[in-house]
Amino acid sequence: MNTATGQEMMAAQILATYATSLKYEDIPAEVIMRAKACILDTIAVSSFGASLPWCRIVNDYALRNSAAGKASVLGTKLKVAAPFAALANGAAGHAFEMDSLVQPGVGAHIGTSLLAPGLAIAQEIGASGRDFLTAFVAGSEILYRVGDASRHSPEKVGFHSPGLTGVFGGAITAGLLMKLDTARLTHALGIGGSLCSGLLEFSKSGGGMVKRLHLGRAAEGGLMAASLAREGFTGPAAVFEGKFGFFNVFCDEVDPPRLTAGFNSTWHSMKIMMKRYPCHITAHVPVTAVLEIKAAHGISGDDVESISVTGSEKMVSHHNIPEPQDITMAQYSTPFCVALAFYKEPRDPKEFSDAAIADTKIRALCRKVTLAADKELTKENSLATRMVVTLKNGKVITHETSVFPGMPKRPLTDAELREKFDRVVTGIPAATAARLFEQFAALETVKDVAALQFD
Repeated sequence: MNTATGQEMMAAQILATYATSLKYEDIPAEVIMRAKACILDTIAVSSFGASLPWCRIVNDYALRNSAAGKASVLGTKLKVAAPFAALANGAAGHAFEMDSLVQPGVGAHIGTSLLAPGLAIAQEIGASGRDFLTAFVAGSEILYRVGDASRHSPEKVGFHSPGLTGVFGGAITAGLLMKLDTARLTHALGIGGSLCSGLLEFSKSGGGMVKRLHLGRAAEGGLMAASLAREGFTGPAAVFEGKFGFFNVFCDEVDPPRLTAGFNSTWHSMKIMMKRYPCHITAHVPVTAVLEIKAAHGISGDDVESISVTGSEKMVSHHNIPEPQDITMAQYSTPFCVALAFYKEPRDPKEFSDAAIADTKIRALCRKVTLAADKELTKENSLATRMVVTLKNGKVITHETSVFPGMPKRPLTDAELREKFDRVVTGIPAATAARLFEQFAALETVKDVAALQFD
């Protein structure tokens, strides 16, 4: 209850109350470890993403329009004002389908949505590593709950969920670092609801660069919402459950109690998972299945006559793209990712390229991949996959699996996390990359995030 008015508290007020009351000491050690792993992973993929053509366009936009600032554009030597750094790093984090998300999937990309605005404001104000981690975990817990309560349904009607949900997590992370009180953080969430954006049309007709912008805009929007609220700007407390609130406008199915349930007893941050391959998450278990089949049977794509992949309904409805037109569509296409994995090393982002799209062998095998949905197979785990590979010699290989390295049930080891970090941080010197890893692996000991070296 709202004791001041005697009225029932709105969901945004409950979320803001939780966030402002969370202390570093309240957070279990394993949650801090998962948060740091997510931050490290996001720094790596953002540094890689900054070098790509679409991110160079965004970076140039930020540099042209920003005043002088203290916030780093990861993977570059640029320093810009915090809102532009959030935009650039958000786009870079999601630039090549390598950023972290959660399992079960709820349309939330924790790392990019929170690191981009959080790092920008932490550098600007000189926040401590402990404050950064606390704000990150609070943002993670709330971002997951927003996606969970929406039942990942915005994508059923054509919205790209992370472009919507990410704003709320970013507003919490940035707002806590700004030391907003509960009332102003509630307003930040209310403002954030009007900054949600992102359409899925890129997956149907090309123009895939825009997908990368969705996370950039979410990060920028979260920071903007917190910044405006700090200055007294207001937003509706009923931003989630109101007649024209988030649930009723953007969602096809909702479960509102999930939004505010289980604080301090259920740590959804432990559901963060790190991507292993630079492709959409629905292809991760199929790609893992390919690698396991290749290792067990010593075959390559040249030996394959046809492939049947059975998985989730979403894999069939959104990711059955047998003729991708650009890299984004290729990374979104389960048939293409499966075909590429039979010929290339899918853990290497350089293998997902225009050359791969033009590769006649990969394209031919892509057309031989058929997808089917099985609700029973994916009832407990939406990523579970059954793959049937028919070889040209008539042999049939059936392989069923439900995990890949990086999922909560199979988290990356420290060595695997470092291996991915070193593999994708290719745009900066090795010594710089090593220093970055060491700094953020000990983030809780950092007194001033602004003093960390990024180049």
